[in-house]
Amino acid sequence: MVGVMEEKYGKANRIWVLDRGMVSEENLEFMRSSSARYLVGTPRSLLRKFERLLDGHWEKVRPGVEVCLVPSPEGDDETFVLCRSEGRREKENAILNRFASALERKLDKLKERADAGKLRDRQKVERQIGRLLERHSRASSLFSVTVREKKNRLSLVITKHEERYQWVLETGGSYILRTNWTETDPKTLWYTYIQLTEVEDAFRTAKHDLGMRPIFHQKQDRTQAHILVCFLSLTLWRTLQQWMKTAGTEKTHGGDARGQIPGRTLAGKRQNHQNTRGSHARTGAQGPVTKNETPAPEQTEDHRKCSGENRPGFAVTVRNDSYRNLKLRKMG
Repeated sequence: MVGVMEEKYGKANRIWVLDRGMVSEENLEFMRSSSARYLVGTPRSLLRKFERLLDGHWEKVRPGVEVCLVPSPEGDDETFVLCRSEGRREKENAILNRFASALERKLDKLKERADAGKLRDRQKVERQIGRLLERHSRASSLFSVTVREKKNRLSLVITKHEERYQWVLETGGSYILRTNWTETDPKTLWYTYIQLTEVEDAFRTAKHDLGMRPIFHQKQDRTQAHILVCFLSLTLWRTLQQWMKTAGTEKTHGGDARGQIPGRTLAGKRQNHQNTRGSHARTGAQGPVTKNETPAPEQTEDHRKCSGENRPGFAVTVRNDSYRNLKLRKMG
């Protein structure tokens, strides 16, 4: 990927931002050898190396999110950014507790059956345990299960690792970024990394909210027109998002990097008081169905802030439900 980008666009002064699923020591060594700068996520297990620094000096980047800049434990040119989010911690711990409780309950039931002499086949019991651990993989590392056999009777020994369980709860919502960028401001590093969430949201918006997939067209020109309409819609969506940021109507929740996207916030509000195609199917009406409602005060305020007298707008017109007659005109 790095080679293709540099061959097509040249070696610009770019920073490669990757999530932890794409990171390996081999990939990082390749980027270092080519003098590329990177900012990447790291495996959760790396938190063990920085456990003593979790109570260090933290800087707040937004409500509920704090970061801390630390040097590499190996003494090289890399820098690590410790991050923790209160909203993310609550979410991860709630998921962990749900999986741990369910797994412990099912293991106890399996143990009761073994104690009652209802389980005879050891291999079958071990397969059942394996399936339970696989279905509850988030909590599987918190339990150790041993199958014992004595006088043709099976018994289970279940051990819950309380120390590890407490450590996972305490480090919930924490993650580490790794970079060879010389930037020393942890806030700048964090804001650069969370741009990944905007890229992910762009794909999510195009596929689901704007209906890029599935594509039901059979002809190439109609398929291309369908993708064009979705791309134009995404462009307008992002423009609306930037307007909201500029107008100060950006809203997030939970204080996490994956807060609510501003464009999605206002679009969701508008959808609450406009009609959709589903109304035609339900009512059996022919042609357009209009419905006038009074927006809520906060909706009116958001629209006012995002509407400027000198701000140009765009409108997409499709005639006779045919993409061949697609027209894009500038308003204002």
